[in-house]
Amino acid sequence: MKTGSMRNGARFYFETASIELNVYDNEEKQRLKNTYQAQEEAEVESQRLNLERLQNVLLERETSRSR
Repeated sequence: MKTGSMRNGARFYFETASIELNVYDNEEKQRLKNTYQAQEEAEVESQRLNLERLQNVLLERETSRSR
């Protein structure tokens, strides 16, 4: 996404808007509100959320079996 440009001789320099990444929740079908400046940050958060969800599912299964 370009937000402006400047010419210096034969070259153009473009000022670009900062790129923000976010995590998409496939179950809820929506993007989460937090944004990340680096792909690595977004991937770490995605892995954390997936692990948290997996732990909750396993806990629910364990709880329902013990009833």
